[in-house]
Amino acid sequence: MLSTTPHIPRRTFLLIGSTAVVAAASPAAAGGGRQELSDRVRGVRAMTFDVFGTVVDWRTSITREGEAVGRRRGIEADWAAFADDWRAGYGPAMGRVRSGELGWTKIDDLHRMILDELVPKYGLESLTEEELDDLNRAWHRLTPWPDTVEGLTRLKRGYVIASLSNGNVALLVNMAKNGGIPWDAVLSAELARHYKPDPAAYLTAADLLGLEPEQVMMVAAHKGDLRASARLGFRTAYVPRPTEFGPHVERDLTPDPDFDLVATDFNDMASQLGL
Repeated sequence: MLSTTPHIPRRTFLLIGSTAVVAAASPAAAGGGRQELSDRVRGVRAMTFDVFGTVVDWRTSITREGEAVGRRRGIEADWAAFADDWRAGYGPAMGRVRSGELGWTKIDDLHRMILDELVPKYGLESLTEEELDDLNRAWHRLTPWPDTVEGLTRLKRGYVIASLSNGNVALLVNMAKNGGIPWDAVLSAELARHYKPDPAAYLTAADLLGLEPEQVMMVAAHKGDLRASARLGFRTAYVPRPTEFGPHVERDLTPDPDFDLVATDFNDMASQLGL
């Protein structure tokens, strides 16, 4: 039987739990205030991107898919609330995998488990198995943010760009094909069989790219994702998406001072990097 434990270079293991190494890599720890951007990104050869919420607008996309189902089948529901509830089950479902309550289960299957729980709440009992399966695959059809394709294309001129999502590989490939997302590589937590923010998800991605963690910049709209990768030596870029959870949800979008780069979108990020 093949081991599911990812190959992680010895040097990378030394980064785990080594606060001295992380602190040394932190701009705030260098003394004399924040370093120039050129210093903070020096040595970065690849960028890995969170996808749900950072690269694609899941809430608008799922709401639209639900509305289409409603029109076809005469189902009246609050489809934005449906999208929110579906997404709200995402973290707890992954938690069941982390705790060992569930064995390794890919996101497509976790999404379906959550959807099945929402069927009675939103009056979806009349949908056939084929229709429910198609609705579950709505996550394969999420729409990129308006800046995504252009911005990633610019960033690709200077860096290897890859997804690093909890979404499974098939989902991410279909999403990229559907939305024209120009990845150099499709990397997923599925390859490590560990969900972010587990260290193995990030370290496996760096290893598959043939790079040390400090040569990779994690890009995300979620501060927890960035902090988890930074603890392992990754560089970090914060690209907040203020409307990810809807226009009326107030969120703390204040950047962590230790983030290496902060941008309003991917085009702004590319401009800051001279691309």
